[in-house]
Amino acid sequence: MQMNENVHSLLFFAIMLSDGILMTCTVRRVLPVGRGPIRRFAPLALFTIVPTMPSWLGDENPLLMLPFFMLVFFLCYGGPWFARGTVGIVFYELLISLNMFFDTTSRWYEFLWFERLPSMLLKLVLWLVIFLCVRRLLPGGQPVTLSPRLWVLIGVLSLSSLFSMLSFSIWGILDFTTNSFDFVLGRVANTFLPFVFLSSLALLFAIALLSRHEALEIEHKLADMREVYYQSLKREQQQVRTLRHDMRNHLTALSGLLARNDAQKAREYVQSLSQSPALVGVKRFCENETVNAVLASKAGAIEHEGLTADIGVSLPENLPVSDPDLCALFGNALDNAIEAAKTAHDKRITVRARTDKGLLMLRVANAYAGEREQLNKGLFGTTKADKASHGFGLAGMREIAVRHGGTLEANADKNRFELVVCIPLDDAE
Repeated sequence: MQMNENVHSLLFFAIMLSDGILMTCTVRRVLPVGRGPIRRFAPLALFTIVPTMPSWLGDENPLLMLPFFMLVFFLCYGGPWFARGTVGIVFYELLISLNMFFDTTSRWYEFLWFERLPSMLLKLVLWLVIFLCVRRLLPGGQPVTLSPRLWVLIGVLSLSSLFSMLSFSIWGILDFTTNSFDFVLGRVANTFLPFVFLSSLALLFAIALLSRHEALEIEHKLADMREVYYQSLKREQQQVRTLRHDMRNHLTALSGLLARNDAQKAREYVQSLSQSPALVGVKRFCENETVNAVLASKAGAIEHEGLTADIGVSLPENLPVSDPDLCALFGNALDNAIEAAKTAHDKRITVRARTDKGLLMLRVANAYAGEREQLNKGLFGTTKADKASHGFGLAGMREIAVRHGGTLEANADKNRFELVVCIPLDDAE
C-alpha cells in the first residue's frame, strides 16, 4: 500500500512538471523570454504549481491567483506591456478554466493525489495538443509580433471570458450555496467553463494566425523595399556609365566655352560636372559587381558623415544569391551602421565579408550612443521617431538569411553593435 502511494506521488509530480514545461514552452512561442535565471525559472514554477491548486467555480482561489499570474507575465517576459497583458489573460483563462471545470465537477471526491491523477493526465494531454498546434502555426521559434491595435483588440475580447469566469468568485457565491444549488452549480460548470476554455483557445490561435498574416505582409513589404533599393542603385550606376560615355562631349563643350573666353560659364560647367559621381574613381572592393556598387556608394556616405570605414571584402564575381538580396543585405547593414555611428564617440565602421567552406559570411561592427531596445532575439527597435515607417532593416536582413537557410545574429553590448550573417551557398536560392 505504501509503495502504491509512493508510485502515485512520483507520477503526480512527474505530471506536474510536464504540465509546467509544456505551458512554458507554449508561452515562449508567443512572447520573448526575459534575461536572467529568475525570469526563466519563475514561469516554470508558476505553470507547475497553479494546475495543482484547487479552483472551484465560485471559490476565491482564482481571484487570488490572478495578480501573481499577471505579475509573472509582466516581469518575466519581453515585448510591449499590452502584449504581455493580453497573452497573460489568455493563458490564465486556459489554465484556470480547466482547473475550475475538473475541480468543480469532482467536488464530491476527496482531493487526494491518486484521485486527481485522471484529471491531471487529461490536462497534460490537452496541453500537449495545444503546444503541438501552436508550434505548427509558429514554426520559426520567434515570438509573435502584432500591431498594438490587434493586441488591444484581442485583449478586450479576452476580458469577456475573464469576467464571466470570475463573476462567481467575485460575488462569493459558494458562501450561499446549498446542497441542491451545489448540484446546479456543477451543471453550470459542465456547460459554461468549456466555452470559456474554447474561447480562450480560439484567441490563442487567432494570435498565431494574425502573426503569420502580418509576417507575410512584412515579407512582401521587405521584398518591395529590396527591389526599390536595387533599382535605385542600378539607376545610379547607369547614370555614372552614361556620364562617362558622354565625357568626350562634355570636354568638347568645355573647350568651346574656353575658346570663346566665356570663363564664367566654363566655371559653372566644371562645377556641375565635379558634383557627379562619374568623376570620382570607384574603388574596387571585390569582384562581385552588385556588392562592389553597394560598398562604393556607402563608402561615399561614410566619408560624407565624417566616419571611418575599415572594409575588407573578398567575394567572387558570381554568387548563388540574387542581386536584390545582396543589395538589401549589405545596404541595410551599412545604413544601420552609419546611422548609429554618427552619434557615437568611436566613428569607425568595420565591414568583413568572404566566402569560405560553402558559406557567405558578413560581419559589420560599429559603436553606438545611448541604449538599444531589444525586441526579440537578435532584433532591436529603431531609434527613429517614426517607428511605424522604420525598423525593417534587421528584420529584412534576417528574412533574407532565413530564406536562404542561413542565420543572423545581432548583439549590442557596451555601446558596441555587431551583426553577423552566415548563408550556406549550396542551399541559397
